[in-house]
Amino acid sequence: MNMRLVGALCGALLLSACATARAPQESPSAPLPPAPSPPAPSPSAYAPGDFSQLRGWAEADHAAAFAAYRATCGVAKTAAEAEICRRARTYDQLDNAVAKAFFEANFRLQVLPGEGVLTAYYAPEYTARLTRDAEYSAPVRPKPANHAQLSGRADRATIESAPATEVLAWMRPEELFFLQIQGSGVLTFPDGGRVKALFAAHNDLPFSGVANPMRDRGLLKADNTSGEAIRAWLAEHRGPEADAIMQLNRRYVWFRFEADDGLHPVGAAGVPLPPDHAIAVDLSRHQLGQLFWIDAEAPILSGAFPTYRNLAMALDTGGAIKGEVRADLYLGSGPEAGVEAGRVRHTLHMVRLVPRVGPDPTP
Repeated sequence: MNMRLVGALCGALLLSACATARAPQESPSAPLPPAPSPPAPSPSAYAPGDFSQLRGWAEADHAAAFAAYRATCGVAKTAAEAEICRRARTYDQLDNAVAKAFFEANFRLQVLPGEGVLTAYYAPEYTARLTRDAEYSAPVRPKPANHAQLSGRADRATIESAPATEVLAWMRPEELFFLQIQGSGVLTFPDGGRVKALFAAHNDLPFSGVANPMRDRGLLKADNTSGEAIRAWLAEHRGPEADAIMQLNRRYVWFRFEADDGLHPVGAAGVPLPPDHAIAVDLSRHQLGQLFWIDAEAPILSGAFPTYRNLAMALDTGGAIKGEVRADLYLGSGPEAGVEAGRVRHTLHMVRLVPRVGPDPTP
């Protein structure tokens, strides 16, 4: 453990907020003043006054959060954020206690009012074929030359009814549908080849989820509208019945292929997304590079994890992500991440971490 850093950072905070297995070996000469606390919350409000009042803060994996922050904070937009990023990059990987102290010393809390919704996404991996057959019947189409004419006019049903004159690969229809929702993924072929399927363009029509219509039509139970359940139903009813459900989402996505480099997908901020510590947000309400504490509970879907409480960077956006207290958490790649992501629909509280104004509290 870097005990000198622990001592310097803990001097900016109450000692109890930086408790470790070993006491700090030295104290700073000029500790930061404590951040001002907002008014006491009412019983129904989520309004923590300091880090110690954040639910789950003491138990969080701050070392992993620091590693994710250090790797991606270069996308920050303000001078204050850039300065804290510079400070972070003067250190190697920190242990949990030191990383926790770093965040507490360099940021203050700004609670976003109200509550919203947390969902999750992932980078799927699907099988594909270079020739069409009965199972792999959905074409992965590149961005068409007449994209400008189609944009805002042609919906999913119209595009899918047109002959596939250019095809990158063939997929199962329900898996292509989910690839389009996620925006990117990896395709594998029988010869062992792998490519990244990356977002190229969409038809500029609003995204519409199919979970609620399927529930309302009695196709799925109210507590079983996860991505896993939807995908299974579409596969079982492959053909006109499943097509009719998928076409309720009028948005259509075209792709481009790149060699698979083994890295996580790049979000709107232009950096690979760190699993569990990257969120997509509404860019009319937030800026890329901002740091948030997400506190999500009360899932409505069966089999979901009960809570998600951790630090996450705003590194992406999405057509369905609207509102100030709204986030889509990136959970990683592969089938396990896909099952988990499909079950996330939790009540969300968000707290923005705002850079402190003052001298560098680290040595």
